[in-house]
Amino acid sequence: MAHGDITHIDIPVTDLKAAAEFYGGLFGWQIAAPPGFEDYPMWRAPNGISGGGLTPRGEGFTQPRSYVEVDSIDDALARVRELGGTVAMEKSEISPTSWWAAFADADGNVVGLYEGTTEA
Repeated sequence: MAHGDITHIDIPVTDLKAAAEFYGGLFGWQIAAPPGFEDYPMWRAPNGISGGGLTPRGEGFTQPRSYVEVDSIDDALARVRELGGTVAMEKSEISPTSWWAAFADADGNVVGLYEGTTEA
C-alpha cells in the first residue's frame, strides 16, 4: 500500500459470529481471527487485497470506518489539527511495526489512519 491508499475497513457489529456468517455468505469474504486478536475477526475479500475487521459495536465504533495508510501518523495528526479537524483517538500500537489512530473532520466524519508494515 502507498501513502493515501484506503487500507482497511472496520465494520461495527453486535454479534461477531452472526456478522461473520452474514458477510461471508453475502460477499464470499474469508473471515478469521488472527492469533492474538481472537475478538477481532478479520475479513479478506475475494480479490485478496481488500480487507478489514469486524469489531464490537460501541467504544467509539458505531459506523463503518475506513483507514488510510500514511507515512507518519504523528505528521498526519498534526496536519489534521492545522486544517481544523480533531483527533478522535491518538496513535496506538497494533504490533511492534504498526500503529493506528483516528481523526474527525470538520463535519464530524471519523476516519482512521494506519502506519506500518506487516513485516516483523
